[in-house]
Amino acid sequence: MADNEKYIKPEELAAYLRALFAAAGMSGDDAAFSAASMVRTNLWGVDSHGVLRMPIYLERVLKRVINPAPAITQTEGLPGPMALLDGDAGMGYIVGRAGMELAIEKAKTYGIGMVLARNSNHYGAAALYARQAVEAGMIGISTTNVIPNIGMKGNAKPSTGNNPIAMAAPLEEEFPFVLDISLSAVAGGKILLAAKKGEKIPKDWAVTKAGEETDDPVAGFAGFLLPVGAHKGFGLSLFIDLITGVLSGGPFLHGIRSMYKHPDEPSLTSHLFIAINPEIFLTRESYRERVREWANMVHGTEMVEPGMRQLIPGEIEYRKEQERRSSGIPIPAELIRDLAEYSDRLAVHMPTALV
Repeated sequence: MADNEKYIKPEELAAYLRALFAAAGMSGDDAAFSAASMVRTNLWGVDSHGVLRMPIYLERVLKRVINPAPAITQTEGLPGPMALLDGDAGMGYIVGRAGMELAIEKAKTYGIGMVLARNSNHYGAAALYARQAVEAGMIGISTTNVIPNIGMKGNAKPSTGNNPIAMAAPLEEEFPFVLDISLSAVAGGKILLAAKKGEKIPKDWAVTKAGEETDDPVAGFAGFLLPVGAHKGFGLSLFIDLITGVLSGGPFLHGIRSMYKHPDEPSLTSHLFIAINPEIFLTRESYRERVREWANMVHGTEMVEPGMRQLIPGEIEYRKEQERRSSGIPIPAELIRDLAEYSDRLAVHMPTALV
């Protein structure tokens, strides 16, 4: 165990986060779902989107920038498999759950469900909602728009968001296929780490505030990220913003608000949820047989190193979850101090494991 972090059992962490959300004004069910979503994300090893976000979420709920009791409404008159939701500035987790639940219901009837949601907030890891479809026996896709923080070389300012997209499908394995990616060439955390180590960075990772090429991680971190695959990642990011913000009738690109830069304003993000029922195309047994054969082919890929096996997206997260269910979830010391402040403000007992 590192000196600057402590470990806590996932069940204990979920109960603590739930109590904090409830004390801030969220209903018991919404508080529990939001807490569970954050803990699941940490279990997968995606710590950037787990409990790390709890302080900013709590602050925004307390300020009522995030509506703790949203009245999520559906636009009337849309055709069969389509729907549009207004999230009423609710917690992104709650709007996200409602969006994918509706997409799943549509897919049961029409074979596919597509739901857009606007007037929402940060919804955590996109994989949460793609996996929600898998848990209903369906293929799931989810994406959302975020503030512009990436751009092409030649841009003087960032021009599109590091928009994530997640895709998931049931497999006859211990884990589902899950691919959850954002569209920058590298995570900002890697640039920060290079700065701390005094290392240079590749010139296709980031640019300076003025949009100039750089191998200096400090200048790159202060500037903006470059997209993965150059024009490929850039174009995909723009398309995601188009089919979320533009298509939903919500804000897009620079009209969105960062929960960090604009802590007193709703984020106004939009989300997309798609559920596809595989039984429209194949019987349940046929689908199972075919994905079993598919997974065996992938795992059977000939490898350079003896004893190595080609992994399927979702497999690393599965392994990490098994590890952390046993060892616990690591919580950095700085985050523990932040959580302790909210425990005091909200009169919520802090777990002994974090004290």
